[in-house]
Amino acid sequence: MDNADYLDVALRLTNATLDDVADLRAALHEEPWWSTRAGESDLAALRPVAEGLRRTLAHAVAGDNDGVLKEVNALLATHAPGPRLSAGHSAEPNWHIHMADPDASPATEVAAAAAWGIAHGIVHHGLNRWGHCAAADCDNYYLDTSTNRAKRFCSPRCANRVHVAAFRSRKRT
Repeated sequence: MDNADYLDVALRLTNATLDDVADLRAALHEEPWWSTRAGESDLAALRPVAEGLRRTLAHAVAGDNDGVLKEVNALLATHAPGPRLSAGHSAEPNWHIHMADPDASPATEVAAAAAWGIAHGIVHHGLNRWGHCAAADCDNYYLDTSTNRAKRFCSPRCANRVHVAAFRSRKRT
């Protein structure tokens, strides 16, 4: 993984519902090393991490530098990355970095990866590129990497839903 992947982990964890282990595994689906091993204890350990990430992004969207510093530094202090080089988990080398001891629980490594990812994202993108989905029924956050900073929705699904509803409302009148 690289820093962009860790940021993606942070955003997926931020936006996950985490009602049950299936939700956690769905949020981690791109990292089978974590998702297949995740259990109830990982779910309980990652809920407060997700809340800290949401607080961080709420401060970022509001342009609150002090709030972002406080939240990100708290995440990093609580879930400090401990990078470990790995050759992979098969006979053929697949060089990559784990953010914690590979034998640690998935929650330990996911928390460290998410803390590192959000910190790196803030450093790389500043606070002006973060947003909160404009769909009334969505509470997700996103990173706007568009050239004109025009993104308003977390996903095409939310954008389409809002635009179709507006179109239908106009057609009724």
